Amino acid sequence: MQIEFVAADAPLAAGSAVAVLAFDKAVLSPEAARLDTESGGAVTRALGASRFTGAVGQTLDILAPVHLACGRLVVVGAGDLANLDSARLELVAAHAYQAVKTSGATQLEVRLGDVGGAQGAASAAFGLRLASYRFDRYRTTEKPEAKPSVSLVQIACTDPSGAKAAYAALAGLANAVLFARDLVSEPANILYPEAFARRVRELASLGLEVEILGEKEMQALGMGALLGVGQGSVRESQLAVLQWKGGSDPNAPPVAFIGKGVCFDTGGISLKPADGMEEMVTDMGGAAAVTGLMYALAARKAKVNAVGILGLVENMPDGNAQRPGDVVTTLSGQTVEVINTDAEGRLVLADAIWYCKERFKPRFMIDLATLTGAIIVALGKDYAGLFSNNDELADQLLAASKASGEALWRMPLPPQYDKNLDSAVADMKNVGPRYGGSITAALFIQRFVAGLPWAHLDIASTAHKPNSTVPTIPSGATGFGVRLLDRLVADHYED
Repeated sequence: MQIEFVAADAPLAAGSAVAVLAFDKAVLSPEAARLDTESGGAVTRALGASRFTGAVGQTLDILAPVHLACGRLVVVGAGDLANLDSARLELVAAHAYQAVKTSGATQLEVRLGDVGGAQGAASAAFGLRLASYRFDRYRTTEKPEAKPSVSLVQIACTDPSGAKAAYAALAGLANAVLFARDLVSEPANILYPEAFARRVRELASLGLEVEILGEKEMQALGMGALLGVGQGSVRESQLAVLQWKGGSDPNAPPVAFIGKGVCFDTGGISLKPADGMEEMVTDMGGAAAVTGLMYALAARKAKVNAVGILGLVENMPDGNAQRPGDVVTTLSGQTVEVINTDAEGRLVLADAIWYCKERFKPRFMIDLATLTGAIIVALGKDYAGLFSNNDELADQLLAASKASGEALWRMPLPPQYDKNLDSAVADMKNVGPRYGGSITAALFIQRFVAGLPWAHLDIASTAHKPNSTVPTIPSGATGFGVRLLDRLVADHYED
């Protein structure tokens, strides 16, 4: 989809869909009021015949308004004018797109005028870009009327050149979010560990340094936990290392992000139920988010040193697969009794985190993982769980969460729960009792942090939304974490 910024007084295109704003109590924006007058009061009459109040997300569709060149006029609720900000305009523009995307109109005009200024217009474009995401590369028989028709969006504003410049700073972030969504959406027979690693290599064109470790290299290092997860698969496990050296001192300690990349998770010998197992194609959502973040930092030439580590494996129930009761030796030297082979993500993270800590000695580490169903039970589908050993880092993440719209809720790390991981035959076991499952998983990971500032984001609840009601997130992969962590870095860690 092409996005352009045009002058506020640009003429309406024949047959286009035009979106204008209305605020609380159906108060029309100046652009909406102007078009109402030009149409002989078509908007006012439509409002009077509806229950439209101007609440955010409401839309009112007026077909073939008289005296106007456009094919349809869509009034979009924008809520309270006094508190209108860029984040709201992002959602409003996305609602406008969702209202007309399959209408048959090929052009959408979002008439903002001076509402929101240049930054608001840029945010509207960002929202439109996210809203238009669609993973359809394997659909071959879809009927034309089911496909989006809008191919061009024009945002009419008072400062189109300023809006274009402001959007340039957001375009790379949008590309990064969509790249992460693509990774999560790909089927596992297409995106297995080595294929994921190949896609990561392509990001070297952005200026990222990319290194891939195969199984021989990881065996030599002693990554028994990560390799144990993948030993039942015919697909070779990989560890991808991405570096961005944008700080004033390229040798300064980086900020570090580690992603769980289980490209498909059957549960291994502890086999999952068949119902819903196909969704385990998304179990690499943490690695996808870290990849998207590194893409975003490189795209905007962020003034920071950052490293991303991706533990890429496939968990399969082959005759060579890891068994319940096996004991593995992690890269740290600590041993783990594997009670449940479906608690595999924490084993991958244990080695990836220790490798990151030892090699890069970062300022902090943040891991992202679709780790536990327990976090969905605790928080539902709109919040990811935040666990941290450092209050300052946790507070920064919560602030970035609020600013980016990617919601976090801080969860506890009670030391009295740690004993639930004690094993009779090894240093620890990989699962605790049924209760507090997301907490004991985080406590397991914490054993490999060695006191470094760290946060664990359990994104099992947010990485994939089959029935999304958020206009910027079409149902499916969300790319959760990319915007959140990009905001964290921008607000606190750039030179």
